[in-house]
Amino acid sequence: MNIHYHTLPNGLRLVHVHTTNQVAWCGLAINAGSRDEREGHYGLAHFVEHTIFKGTTHRRAWHILNRMERVGGELNAYTTKEGTMIYSVFPHQHLPRAIDLLADLVQWSVFPQEELDRERDVVLEEAASYRDTPSDAVYDDFEDLMFAGSELGHNILGRKEDLERLTREDCMGYLKNLYVPDNMAFFSVGPERPERVFRLAEKCFGPMSHAMAPRHRSTPQHVEPFKKVIKIGTHQAHTIVGARVPDMKHPLRYALMLLNNILGGPGMNSLLNVELRERRGYVYTVESTLSMLSDCGWMEIYLGCDPDDVRSSLRVIEHITSRLGQDLMTERRLEAYKKQYCGQMVVAADSTEFIAMRAGRGILYHGNVATIDDTIAHIMAVTPEQIAQAAAFLKADRLSSLTFQ
Repeated sequence: MNIHYHTLPNGLRLVHVHTTNQVAWCGLAINAGSRDEREGHYGLAHFVEHTIFKGTTHRRAWHILNRMERVGGELNAYTTKEGTMIYSVFPHQHLPRAIDLLADLVQWSVFPQEELDRERDVVLEEAASYRDTPSDAVYDDFEDLMFAGSELGHNILGRKEDLERLTREDCMGYLKNLYVPDNMAFFSVGPERPERVFRLAEKCFGPMSHAMAPRHRSTPQHVEPFKKVIKIGTHQAHTIVGARVPDMKHPLRYALMLLNNILGGPGMNSLLNVELRERRGYVYTVESTLSMLSDCGWMEIYLGCDPDDVRSSLRVIEHITSRLGQDLMTERRLEAYKKQYCGQMVVAADSTEFIAMRAGRGILYHGNVATIDDTIAHIMAVTPEQIAQAAAFLKADRLSSLTFQ
C-alpha cells in the first residue's frame, strides 16, 4: 500500500492510502466510546453516533441524509467500547463533498430536540431487538460481568432509563469534549493525490481548535472467574467462555491474534470447530473473538449447542486451552497455522473497506498504519513458546463462562 501521513497545525492526524480503485472511502476515527460515559448517561456515545446525522447549523437531517446518497455514496458510523467511526464510501470524484460533510457533522451538529425524540425510539428498538437475539446479547452480558465495577462494565447500547433522559445538552457536551483534533484521526483511501486530500482536509477541519476536556480512564480491576447460567427458555444454549488478556501494544499481541485464529477463526478447520462439531457433534457453531483495547483485552469463545452439551463442551475447551499453554506446539504445525492465518489476511485486504477501517484504527491508536506485509512478518515470527505464553491466559482456572438457556 502507498501510505501518506500529515498532521494539521491543530493536531488532527491524517492518513491517505493511495489506491487505483474508483471507489473511495474517508472518515474519522474518534478515541471515544462507551467507556467515556458517566453513570446515568450509559448509551450516550452510541446515541450521539446516531443523532450526529440529524442536523447541523448548515444542514437539516434530510440534506445530510441525501448528501452522499444522491451521488451513489453512503454515510455510516459505529461505536465500540472506546472508539467511534464515522465514514463515507463514494465514487472517488466526490471526495470534496464527503470531507465537507464529515467536517460539518463533527463541528456544527445541533441535535434538534424533535429529531432526538424520534431517534431515541429507534435506538430503544435497536436495544430491544438486540436483547431478543441471545447469541448477540450473551456477549454484552459476559463483558458486563468480566468488567464489573469499571467504565467498561456496561452495554454500549445503554439502559432504557438512561436513554430516555438523554438531552440535547448531553449530546452537545459529549461532542464538544471528545470530538476534538487531538482525539481524532482522519483517514482516506482512494485514487486522489495525497496533496489534494490533505489540502481538502485542512480547509474543512483546520478551523477546529478546541482542546479535549479532561477525562479519566482506569484499567479495570481483576474480577474473579465466574460460571453463570441464566434461564431464558430457549431451545439452544448460547455460551460465552473467555478470559482477560493483555492490551493492543503488549509484546504477545501477535501470538494472541494467531492463537485466536487457531482456536476459533473463520476456517472450518479451526481447532474448536474440529473438536466440538466435527468429532463430537456437540455444537452447532463455535467461534473465537479477540478484543484488545488501549489498556486491557479479552478473548471470548462463543458456542451454540443443546443445553445438555454445554458442560461437555466447556470441558473440551478447558482441556484444549490448558494443553496449548503447557505443551509446545511443533514448528511444523505452527507453520501451517501461520500460513493459513496470513492467507486469510491477504484475502481480507482485498476489501477497500478493510483497508479503510484498518487505516483509521492504525493512525488513531498507533500513529501509523501497519501494512499487511508488516503484520504477516510479525505473525510469521511468532514462536511456539509465545503461543504457549498466550494460551496461559486461557488456563482453566482463569476462564469465566456465561450461558443463556
